[in-house]
Amino acid sequence: MSCRAGCGACCIAPSISSPIPGMPDGKPAGVRCIQLDDDNLCRLFSDPRRPAVCHAFEYDRAVCGDAREQALVILQELEHQTG
Repeated sequence: MSCRAGCGACCIAPSISSPIPGMPDGKPAGVRCIQLDDDNLCRLFSDPRRPAVCHAFEYDRAVCGDAREQALVILQELEHQTG
């Protein structure tokens, strides 16, 4: 399965330490990325300014669950464990 369009959990739950256009210091866990649009799609998806960590993230059922709500919970727990 591929990434769920409109999910955006990976753009909200984890912290990102890399600079993001509009967020030069990255983003803390639980904060919505400024580049996530109203439809939960990344504005930088095909943009070379997209952080490498975001580009490298791939859908995995163990991380993303079966629904957006599950992905948020799983990613928040992983962030807590590694934060």
